[in-house]
Amino acid sequence: MADYPTLFSPFRLNGLELSNRITMAPFYAGYAHADGTVSPLLLDHYREMARSGAAMIVVENIGVHETGLGSPFMLRADHDRYLPGLERLARTIQDEGAVAAAQINHAGRFAYTPERLAPSPFQTGEVVPREMDAGDLETVRRAYADAARRIRDAGFDLVEIHGGTGYLLVQFLSARTNRRRDAYGGSLENRMRFPLEVVEAVREAVGPGYPVGYRFLADECLPDGLGVEETAVYAVELEKRRVAYLSVMAGTYDSFFLPDYLAREKQQGYMADFAARIKKAAAGTPVIAAGRIQDPETAEAILTEGKADLIGLARVLFADPLWPRKAKGESAEPIVRCEPTCSLCMKRVMKGKPAFCSQWPKEKREAFLARCNESPAEAEKDLAE
Repeated sequence: MADYPTLFSPFRLNGLELSNRITMAPFYAGYAHADGTVSPLLLDHYREMARSGAAMIVVENIGVHETGLGSPFMLRADHDRYLPGLERLARTIQDEGAVAAAQINHAGRFAYTPERLAPSPFQTGEVVPREMDAGDLETVRRAYADAARRIRDAGFDLVEIHGGTGYLLVQFLSARTNRRRDAYGGSLENRMRFPLEVVEAVREAVGPGYPVGYRFLADECLPDGLGVEETAVYAVELEKRRVAYLSVMAGTYDSFFLPDYLAREKQQGYMADFAARIKKAAAGTPVIAAGRIQDPETAEAILTEGKADLIGLARVLFADPLWPRKAKGESAEPIVRCEPTCSLCMKRVMKGKPAFCSQWPKEKREAFLARCNESPAEAEKDLAE
């Protein structure tokens, strides 16, 4: 522990006590039931993540409305019938000693549904989404608020609004995808309007004492995309609305598979400089840095250099759920690294299959596949691609 004193120092986050600076960043694995309910596989996954030693676990990508589901295996919080499963999930995380957070989202033009909603009819693949009218805006605002209230009522310690990966809130913020001519399009002030209304609606629904975090897109990583010059202004507006933290990321589905991005994301800590720029803009709000932070030395440096206040591990923790304990010296085994040349987990979920990691031991992979009723021969095809 002495080797990484900052990484393993406690941190107070909007009234919550974190035992160290390590968080599990949201990671979509596709483990929910097809009806959006919590499955035994998902409970076991988050039990393992919570046992990792990370101080806070963020459950990923929970749908706020049926029009905004990004996958048929996405958790949902758009009806009270989902509460019992969400309650079990929150308890499962907390019983292992971690703070339980839940991320809520509307996928917008990236929804898998035939009719998609978006700020503007910006073609996505073969689909042209329908431009949201005033009724749609009100429906989705209310859906975020209702979902956040359910997350609170389910016993989670905080809720995180998903404002990253190119999903609906980013689609409003970016002039590339927002071509509206009303009060929600045009100037940056107008493009910020709907995302900020969502934040305000969520805060009103959960009450002033309940923490609301924000998954924050700093840069779309596209030549004509949203950049830090504008998102830094947005960060200041979020700070005015007292978000608990900004969990900073970069890139969207439109940039993830471009050569420049693919080269960048193989580098350790490749999002840390984005986090530093947002932290400078919103100095009073805690910032989480993520982006292939493979080694505790890198994590410690990001913190001591003031680039961020907390570290977010996603694929890195998926590859080695004992990363925090190994970094702390509680295990002498070497850290299993997420392989930079491998994107098996993303390939699997893009195909509608549950994610597993190529770096898992053979026994763990085989047990996982057997549980999913999938033959090793089928999985080998994904590994070989």
